[in-house]
Amino acid sequence: MKEGAGNVALSYFWSREFLTNRYFLWLLFWCNAVGTVYGYIWYGEQMKLTLVEQPMWQIVFVPDSPTASLFFTLALLWVLYPPRSIIIKRIGHVIQALAVVTSVKYGVWAVSIIFAGWMQGGTQHWQDWMLIASHSAMAIEALIYVRFFGFRWAALVVAGLWTLLNDTMDYTYDIYPWLPASLYDHVDGVRNFTFGLTLVSILCAWLALRQAKRT
Repeated sequence: MKEGAGNVALSYFWSREFLTNRYFLWLLFWCNAVGTVYGYIWYGEQMKLTLVEQPMWQIVFVPDSPTASLFFTLALLWVLYPPRSIIIKRIGHVIQALAVVTSVKYGVWAVSIIFAGWMQGGTQHWQDWMLIASHSAMAIEALIYVRFFGFRWAALVVAGLWTLLNDTMDYTYDIYPWLPASLYDHVDGVRNFTFGLTLVSILCAWLALRQAKRT
């Protein structure tokens, strides 16, 4: 009886009825919005340093994770308020594709980098566990909500190209996210992992999209 009740509860929490409930969507929206603001504050010092030492246009490519979170936050608005305009709908599809690719990519990236830093002898901080939890949630929620997003292949290509461009800017102009001190001797390895993870994230978004079309 308990197992059956557990399966029913799990099915409900996975259902369209629950995941697209407006109250839950607004809760998710505000959680991500607050996380986005906190993320930009977290990147504040690096953004200031970039403005001082680098051309101003490069600032767009500095705050990777909060921008991914911003894309997902905005993507939820298209679920809450489906537009009638074809142009607004297409813009929403690109934002949704960006939300999925970048949330998966930077969610997994941040967690991997934290663990890699520890493995290289870096010091553990309590904030690391907060970042692990929040970035894991970024990747998971993106893969869960891809079935409610309306984007297709063209938007996914745009999102993939943007993410690869962001990687190129990061490691060409050294504006990649600040790393644990123990990893600065391994920047080439981090760069290769970053580009590879982008390709994997695009693949994950594509596979999730295929699965969503079948259901």
